[in-house]
Amino acid sequence: MSDDWTDTETPEDSTEAPRAERGRLAQGAGVIREKVKTLPNSPGVYRMMNAKGDVLYVGKARDLKKRVTAYTQPYRQGNRIQRMISETASMEFVTTHTEVEALLLEANLIKRYMPRYNVLLRDDKSFPYILITGDHPAPQLAKHRGARNRPGEYFGPFASAGAVNRTIVALQRAFLLRPCSDSIFAARTRPCLQFQIKRCSAPCVGRITEADYHGLVQEAHSFLTGKSDAVKLRMSAEMQQASDALEFEKAARLRDRIQALAAIQSRQDINLENVEEADIIAAHQEESGHSCVQVFFFRNNSNYGSRAYFPAHDRQAEVKDILAAFMGQFYENKTPPKLILVNEMPAEAALLTEALSLRANRKVEILAPQRGDKRKALDHALLNAKDALTRRMAESASQTRLLAALAELFKMEQPPKRIEVYDNSHISGTNPYGAMIVAGPEGFMKNQYRKYSIRDVTRKEEEAEEETPEMPDGPQSPEGLAEAPMPRFEVEPNASLEQAIATIDPARPPVTAGDDYAMMRQVLTRRFNRALKEDPDRDKGLWPDLVLIDGGQGQLNTVMQVMADLGIADVCVASIAKGPDRNAGRERFFMPGREPFSLDPKSPVLYFLQRLRDEAHRFVIGAHRAKRSKEIRHSILDDVPGIGAKRKKALLLHFGSARAVSQAGLSDLSAVPGVSEAVAKKIYDHFHGG
Repeated sequence: MSDDWTDTETPEDSTEAPRAERGRLAQGAGVIREKVKTLPNSPGVYRMMNAKGDVLYVGKARDLKKRVTAYTQPYRQGNRIQRMISETASMEFVTTHTEVEALLLEANLIKRYMPRYNVLLRDDKSFPYILITGDHPAPQLAKHRGARNRPGEYFGPFASAGAVNRTIVALQRAFLLRPCSDSIFAARTRPCLQFQIKRCSAPCVGRITEADYHGLVQEAHSFLTGKSDAVKLRMSAEMQQASDALEFEKAARLRDRIQALAAIQSRQDINLENVEEADIIAAHQEESGHSCVQVFFFRNNSNYGSRAYFPAHDRQAEVKDILAAFMGQFYENKTPPKLILVNEMPAEAALLTEALSLRANRKVEILAPQRGDKRKALDHALLNAKDALTRRMAESASQTRLLAALAELFKMEQPPKRIEVYDNSHISGTNPYGAMIVAGPEGFMKNQYRKYSIRDVTRKEEEAEEETPEMPDGPQSPEGLAEAPMPRFEVEPNASLEQAIATIDPARPPVTAGDDYAMMRQVLTRRFNRALKEDPDRDKGLWPDLVLIDGGQGQLNTVMQVMADLGIADVCVASIAKGPDRNAGRERFFMPGREPFSLDPKSPVLYFLQRLRDEAHRFVIGAHRAKRSKEIRHSILDDVPGIGAKRKKALLLHFGSARAVSQAGLSDLSAVPGVSEAVAKKIYDHFHGG
């Protein structure tokens, strides 16, 4: 589907379908009928694909032959299935030993191909965990996301990074465990700021004995595994003893630790008595067909937060089918808990339970309680789902109005479904980056963001005369840039589109450091060069309806020249120039064939455009800063072939600096522990051109 919402087409009586549509329907049914002839009566998964090879639908079956045969009679199907059959040009099949295996494979393939006609869980990022490492004498308390390869104990999942960060800060205050990496730990010679603000016990410099530190680790472990009451009672007893012994500073420290633990528990707005591990999944569907699934996570007798999902599905889909598809995809890359509470039993609940148990390697239970504390918790989750869906629909309606107003402002035929915003970032030409952010009817589409490292950058000093080798770097003036000739691409008059694309090399000519126009030219050429190659028919949703540029008339001219060179004439392009003194609200807009114009400072459309521009600026600045930080940490030794982290460390310890290594002789290099004569020769040749 084109977005996260549901199909908006109105069902029609199949007998009134146009003749061409009936012909496509019969053709699709014929393709399926041919496939049925060779299908076995065994479990498996089938994929329906269109003429371009795009997967339309992934389904599983206990009996492949019987299930697929149903599609050969399209007029008995609903409108959505008929459309799917009419688009089907081929099918692929995978047989499995059991229906459970088919269900697991179906979830995996849906997440891989994101078929248009399946219920889709789009926003399914990995969840963060809290890790207490187990590969160091002084274990570290850290946030972890991704594969759990490092030795240690993992606690979670947490609903968001914010929930993890708040919990880690409170745990640091309560148990004084170090948050620093092992390399920083090894390099410390005195306590850091974390010790000063009472969030670490400074095991790195011996401010706490190893035995006492492991006692803190054990307390943190007990708290995170649900034994919080025992930990708090022990701390309270120690505080009372310290107070009786007139050790008031120690008593105050224990009081602060107890308060930190209380702060963690106070954030838990839903609690389940006697439930150690469970997920609460509540689905709510409006009459319009839009739905929301709210998930609450309970681990170790604690509430680890909640998250709302808005799956894409057909308007006629029922809640039980939405829940079944959601749970299959949601747990495809996560370990299911022992207990899953739902407000309505999903379709094929017994099969789903068996599949989740197989994935978890232990028994998993799915329940839909009707009374008691579990039902109250479900009702609370359902209320959250309703509220989240109401907010989402209100935001969507507001976004729709803004896009309609945007289309009117830029004289577009219809509201844009995909807006691309471009910006550049550099400091005096160094570490230049371009970036593209994407927005649509549902807001920012962050999985579509792209950043571009500017290629073939030449310094001004390379073109300067020898008499002025110390000429400082600096951005060119706008006047100087405006006078610079704009390169043209020479393409044969009768050249094909592919030949024209091949002629236009996005990495040539070189970009002079600080030349914003050349940077924008390279970014836009690379972007649309790729779009022409990957989506020439513009049916994959990769083409924008509106391109916004951060800049003025010069940037607009550059982009329009790129579009002309690539033969693109039907994409709306506009640029946004900051107002006088860079004041927000006084922006000027530039478009081809129109005089520059401004908007009312209180215009909602202006606020929307400012948000788009600021998001592009934020994203490109982040890319530039990351590259700059990486370059700062870069050593000339990193460029020497065959030099890894250990040899690099040995060389630096022996010579004191990378510069001294570059000036060392062969015999001195060979004297370094771990550096053989052959490696020493490589290092020497690298720095001396041997």
